[in-house]
Amino acid sequence: MKARVKWIEDMLMVAESGSGHALVMDGPPDLGGRNLGVRPMEMLLLGLGGCTQIDVVHILKKGRQRVSSCEVLLEAERAADEPKVFTQIKVHFIVSGSGLSEKAVARAVNLSAEKYCSASLMLGKTAQITHDFEIREV
Repeated sequence: MKARVKWIEDMLMVAESGSGHALVMDGPPDLGGRNLGVRPMEMLLLGLGGCTQIDVVHILKKGRQRVSSCEVLLEAERAADEPKVFTQIKVHFIVSGSGLSEKAVARAVNLSAEKYCSASLMLGKTAQITHDFEIREV
């Protein structure tokens, strides 16, 4: 996997993934950023959310669960001192569908957290990560 991050000006950067997708990142105003894009540490948190969501949806669909939507809400705390690593991350899934099995959703969330989500397992080396979920019938 490859990626490229090009500095534009101030704290503004353009990031390009190896698959050819680009996005804008920016630093906080107190470091000279202008809030024109997502911050790099936010990208890590977003990556965790995307990684685990792919796992959960894939596992549920493979298990023939009728999932119609899945949302991941994340909250993170960082260390007060440098390096300001994530110390706690809460991952909350809102899984919607018809006749979803609570047991199947719990299994999917646990498999992602403990086996499949590379981002979660990697960030779990410095942060305490908790996972929970709610099911909404549609």
